[in-house]
Amino acid sequence: MTTLTSLARGLAVESGHAELIRTVRHVHVSDRPLVFIPLQLAGEANAPLAALVGDDRDKPRLLTVYEPRNRTERFEFAATLATEVILPYIEGYAAGEPGDKEAYPDAPQILVPNLAGVKFTRLLGRSTRFRRTQGEWAVPASVPLVGRWLTFYAERTEHPASSVLLPLTSALAAHWATGQSAAEDQNLAALLAWIAPPRGKSALEAARDAENPLDWPPAGPATDPSFDDEVLAGLIAGIREATTAGRETVIARYRAALDTALLTQLEPTWRLMWRGVDLLRSLPGGARVARRWESDRWSFTYQVAWLRDGGAPQAKRDSAVRAAQRLDRLEREQQQVAVQQAYDDPLVMAEYRMTGEAFEGKVVYADPGRRLGEGRSATIRPVIVVETDDPVVIEAGREVVDPSRDKQKGLVLDRPAARAALAAPSAFATPAAFALPATPDPGGVPGGPAGDAARTWVTLELSGGGIGRKPPAPPGRMPAVGDVVCYTTLIDEFHRPPEFPDRENTPWTHGGPPQDYVDNDDDASEAWQ
Repeated sequence: MTTLTSLARGLAVESGHAELIRTVRHVHVSDRPLVFIPLQLAGEANAPLAALVGDDRDKPRLLTVYEPRNRTERFEFAATLATEVILPYIEGYAAGEPGDKEAYPDAPQILVPNLAGVKFTRLLGRSTRFRRTQGEWAVPASVPLVGRWLTFYAERTEHPASSVLLPLTSALAAHWATGQSAAEDQNLAALLAWIAPPRGKSALEAARDAENPLDWPPAGPATDPSFDDEVLAGLIAGIREATTAGRETVIARYRAALDTALLTQLEPTWRLMWRGVDLLRSLPGGARVARRWESDRWSFTYQVAWLRDGGAPQAKRDSAVRAAQRLDRLEREQQQVAVQQAYDDPLVMAEYRMTGEAFEGKVVYADPGRRLGEGRSATIRPVIVVETDDPVVIEAGREVVDPSRDKQKGLVLDRPAARAALAAPSAFATPAAFALPATPDPGGVPGGPAGDAARTWVTLELSGGGIGRKPPAPPGRMPAVGDVVCYTTLIDEFHRPPEFPDRENTPWTHGGPPQDYVDNDDDASEAWQ
């Protein structure tokens, strides 16, 4: 938790409502997301009980497993989920073939209530993608296909830049700070109570009400224990007994009752999900969100091509080389997302200003005609001096960037310890001297008078960003005196990944070359089955 977020949580407690900690939205929200709210049977590993799913807030679809311990019914649930909901939704975005150097114009996005919903999606994909479509225990072809897609979505959540599978509690908590703990923020009802409490109630009162499972059941996949004991157990037992006795009318009556009971658990969360979507949409999208969504679109495009070409299902575990490549990519993406969010959002940049990795100030000196070298080899290198009240720990020789001019870099030439250093013409290789206030600095500390003691002057040499080769720099291509600028050591640029050995050249220290994949009956086996 950052310093500003901690402060915002304290302010939320004092003010009685959540505090906005972002000025823009840092995740992509689709115009037509697929909301997926799963429930699983308590005490069973990834045993689906029900799901409320759909891309129309007015038309949710309830899917129920009437005997969750029955293996056949569980895969019938997966087949229905695949053929009637998820696969048609995905295929709507994968129609046609994009160009050789083009991604699909959009990608399907799935929203789940919380991080536990992501885990359920991952396990459901893992338990279905290896299933056979022939022989003993055969399943419809849609089951392993949807398993591959669910695995794709779950794996994309590991990428910090991805929004294709979005846990709503995490997305909301990244933009609003509440007066409760991060663990309590995973309760969707309580989180939304802090952000948008009902009229006439404080956020604290609404959050207390949200903890009542009778009014706001858990957002899944776990169910409320009292519901399990008092309602669910009796209905499932009744279905089991009626099935054994072959009483079709009684079975239908129990199933209808179970559907009604499950809707009471899922429908409140359905309403909360769309309320959360509306809140996220109320924030303007960050300037670089579209760039990150483009990465998701390319990933979706590659996955479609892989499946159409008959590619194998995702492995249970990565090889040594693939694991190293994945870790490297995730680390580079994490740095990239941090930089882009700081560029898009002044509140994120404020965190770096507090630590000294960025500073904001006013340009008090500018020399657009400064040159380095003589004759034809001379290069234009304009200089500016920025006056700032922020703490600056950036050393001379570091490169910095102003997000508003991210193609133009500044080289820190000097962070003078005395104001007199700025008055020397030799500091800028120009005959013009920087005009300083007449009041001398008695202590040799930047700022002189007590009221200016915290001010710092930073000298920057500029390059790139349309400055050109001949002095002076064109008007508007570099900051002018009086402009407010913000410079940071965070630079959004491409970093070439390191060289990794081929799969066949995996070092012996990492197990040597892995064996080629051979399809076998043990692929679908899991420890929990």
